[in-house]
Amino acid sequence: MPQFSYKARTPEGEPRSGVVEARTVEGAVDTLQRQNLVITAISPAEAQPLWTRPIAFFQRVKQKDLVIFSRQLSTLFQAKVPVAHSLRTLAKETGSQTFRTAITAILDDVSGGSALSQAMGRHPRVFSRFYLSMVRAGEESGKLEDVFLYLADYLDRSYALTSKARNALIYPAFVFAAMIGVMIVMFVVVIPRLTSIFEELGQEVPIYTRIIIGFSSFLVEWGFVILLVLAALAVVGWRFIQTERGAYAWDGLKIRLPILGGLLKKVYLARLSDNLATLIVAGIPIIRALEITAEVVANGVYERIIRAAAEAVKAGNTISTSFDQYAEIPPLVTQMIRVGEESGRLDFLLKSTASFYQRDVDNLFENFVSLIEPALIVFLGLGVAFIVAAVLVPLYNLSTIL
Repeated sequence: MPQFSYKARTPEGEPRSGVVEARTVEGAVDTLQRQNLVITAISPAEAQPLWTRPIAFFQRVKQKDLVIFSRQLSTLFQAKVPVAHSLRTLAKETGSQTFRTAITAILDDVSGGSALSQAMGRHPRVFSRFYLSMVRAGEESGKLEDVFLYLADYLDRSYALTSKARNALIYPAFVFAAMIGVMIVMFVVVIPRLTSIFEELGQEVPIYTRIIIGFSSFLVEWGFVILLVLAALAVVGWRFIQTERGAYAWDGLKIRLPILGGLLKKVYLARLSDNLATLIVAGIPIIRALEITAEVVANGVYERIIRAAAEAVKAGNTISTSFDQYAEIPPLVTQMIRVGEESGRLDFLLKSTASFYQRDVDNLFENFVSLIEPALIVFLGLGVAFIVAAVLVPLYNLSTIL
């Protein structure tokens, strides 16, 4: 978000200066005026040198912190604690300095007369569009405590799913990295030394050993070039998927992968159903709910499908009719939505669909982890066994000759 440097004075005449984040200069002025500051100068902040900029990774707010914040805020609202007092309390309790700074800024804006959703909207790195839309709906309906409870439950489910995926891949990634490391050491260090021994003694080696030796020589001679080419391809690929076309192609590729693609499809369908149900329960109009869901589903293919459904609903069609056109939406989802539209219980059936896919994803994750670990170990063992056999057989023949 753009930053603006400002100089101002308090009502008592004390000088103040600093940097404020806002989408426009008018928004920056509005933020400062709500803090009862008299602005004397404001201009876009100069870009910081790259080495002085804060690293975004260390500036982010953990999803777990956001879950705790939402649940505690819901509890405080249920206890009829004023908004300002609730934010002041949570700002003291949070352990994240970045989050504490954001909550303090929100407290200042709310104390200056801003709505809670408007104050949170000035921190897009912390609060998503989905989160802000839910808070805005809670303000309009007068059910902020219920909305924050919904948000806490939703973020908790999302956090649990993300954590499970991350934890499931840690061990396989470690095993795969270890396998690559062992292979590199064998081909670059061990085999070249043994090759020189075979050449000095004129020992004839089997065909599979010659294949290993040839591959080792290729890596030693061209390994650095290959590494540079792979690095360049990685950079080009990364830059490509940062573009709109590249991101869409990458998202399409992910859901078409042989095994992992089916798992990712279920993750996106669970997110689609859960988001849409939560927004409908919060009282957000169906078209707006579809637009918000499209923004937070985190896959370009499904985002386009949901946006097309929103346009179809604007034209007078139903969501199920629009989803019927796409192979990425399974018949189960369209049938559940159709029944929900006809019965007037769309939110309930979407929640049921989300629960079904979440259970399915959990089971698939458990099966995936239970299968991939022994598969990787067997693959690693076979690879190392082949290399060792290719080395030991000629050495054994050589010992018998000598």
